[in-house]
Amino acid sequence: MSTDDERPEVPAVPRTRAEMRAAREAAEAAEAERIDRAVASADHVAPPADQPTPADRPGDQQPAGADEAAAREAAAREAAAREAAAREAAVREAGDREVAEQEAAARKMAAFEAAAREDAEATALPPVPLATEPVFVGAAPEPVVETSVAGAAAGAAAHDATADPYAPPIPRAAAERRVPPPPGSRRRFVLTVAAVLGVLVVVGTGLGIASLLQGPRISDVQVDAAQAIESSGSRVILTANQALADIDPAQVTVEPEVPFTVDASGRGVGVRFTVPLDDSTEYTVRVADVVGAGGGPKTTLTTSFTTPPSNIFLLRRDVAGKDKIFLTDLSGEKAVPVFEHDKINDFRATSTQLVVSVEEDDGSRLLVMDRDGKNQRELTLPGEGYVGAIQVSERGGLVGYSYSDKELSDTEGRASVLVTQSLSGDDDPQIIEVAGAEASVFVWQFVPDSAAVLFIDFDGALSLVDRSTDTGVQSLGLAATIQGISRGTYTAIVERLDGAVVELNLADGSEQPLAASDPDYGTASSITPYPGGTLRHVIARDDEGLPIGQVVVRVNDDGAATPLVEVGSTDSILQACASPSGQYAAVVVAPDLANNAYDGMLLPLPENVETHLIDMASGKEIVALTGFDASWCQTAPRF
Repeated sequence: MSTDDERPEVPAVPRTRAEMRAAREAAEAAEAERIDRAVASADHVAPPADQPTPADRPGDQQPAGADEAAAREAAAREAAAREAAAREAAVREAGDREVAEQEAAARKMAAFEAAAREDAEATALPPVPLATEPVFVGAAPEPVVETSVAGAAAGAAAHDATADPYAPPIPRAAAERRVPPPPGSRRRFVLTVAAVLGVLVVVGTGLGIASLLQGPRISDVQVDAAQAIESSGSRVILTANQALADIDPAQVTVEPEVPFTVDASGRGVGVRFTVPLDDSTEYTVRVADVVGAGGGPKTTLTTSFTTPPSNIFLLRRDVAGKDKIFLTDLSGEKAVPVFEHDKINDFRATSTQLVVSVEEDDGSRLLVMDRDGKNQRELTLPGEGYVGAIQVSERGGLVGYSYSDKELSDTEGRASVLVTQSLSGDDDPQIIEVAGAEASVFVWQFVPDSAAVLFIDFDGALSLVDRSTDTGVQSLGLAATIQGISRGTYTAIVERLDGAVVELNLADGSEQPLAASDPDYGTASSITPYPGGTLRHVIARDDEGLPIGQVVVRVNDDGAATPLVEVGSTDSILQACASPSGQYAAVVVAPDLANNAYDGMLLPLPENVETHLIDMASGKEIVALTGFDASWCQTAPRF
């Protein structure tokens, strides 16, 4: 309740005894000072008693009535003394009265505040302790302790008489009993949980319905663009956000156009490119009319990716110094040497490794290293001898080469046997055998994107053997040479003994004549297939059969021919090969052949050799680089 209107008006006086005592002493001191001033003033008027009066001073004469005047002065002094004593008594009495009044006011104020506090306590709620941690109450009610009304009343009275309203609350452990939560709180908790679960179900159902209404969407895409320009068989995998109905390959398109196969299952759609892709090109893959496995609307899944720029490795021999293998971009401005040796005979490259054949006094050594020349290790050869015609099968993880023993005679030693072994070096060299005998091989090639080997022995027998299986050697007739093997088609271009050039299907052995070009540039001395056509090296001759010039012609699958590089009779074209996708051509030229001396290597070549890079689409030359043995080529130059 409010007691503001009943508060008495009291003076602002000290409330404590010390304060009142100090006030009284101050008042007495002030009054004493005032009396002293009055007495001093009276003394100044009447001289002191010990001071002689004019009548007492010798020689002075007293006026008439002197005794009467002295009596009046003495009476005046006594009257002043009595007045001062009376004023001092009055001051003390006034001070005592003022102190008494202050004490009475303080007592009244204390009584008033006590009454107000008791009134507030009577109407206020008892203090409620706040839990410092959440309090969990069991579902089962606890037993209630019964107490008598009288006992409860007595306890309450005792508590009221002794309890301090600001005392800390009694701990829960000492409480007499717990009060179980009301049934309504449990009901509210259950309803809250049910409501949350209901909202989650509704949201999940809504998302599912929305997904069905929108149709499938791409949730992830996987592609290795750098690998895609190096070799065939790279894949782009599209993963949808739901299981898909069956995908027909006709639903899939790729721009720019490139051959591919489709493999779809569950949420994934895999598009496998059967040939390498062009560099620096954006490819877009679309899967049209895609439907979820449970039905719903049709959608189109679309993704795009860009391939990186190409680079190549080149070998540059130096008769007066060390031979070096360079890695360079197609401009030739960023060439970096990655390996050097006194005599590098040949090398081949995979997407992750280099295989290098070097010559030393006691024979050849075969080294495998990273593409930057680091982590070199040596492969074990079949013996002490010489290595040539190196090739690699990245898909099979193999390196192959022809091997000849250093000590070789008509009756002893191995000559030009075909050897394959793992690039990891964890197996022994395997020599190809035909009819149980090690075969001397005239020419051979790995079938691209496989572990199969196509070769011709010195008897002219064309054979195929797959090093990944135990099927043995497959005979494919007689042949004079192997021109090349197409990527992704399992088709070889072979020249038969009668001079006919055919396209041989290595899967079933069927063959057909290689179509002539339009216009017809004549018989090609070498033919290198690439995705979409062939590069044909043609030597022009006069009526007497003497060479008068050479040309490399690009022939598309439809037979249309376009010359890329032409040289006169003084120069010689040593090799022509295409980049993995057929986007570029690398043509090796030995200029001024009459004055261009050969080096003394196992694979002898002119000391001055150039590699011309040509853009196949436009036919324009990009750059001419010093060196040969471009890593795009499957084999080294043959001269």
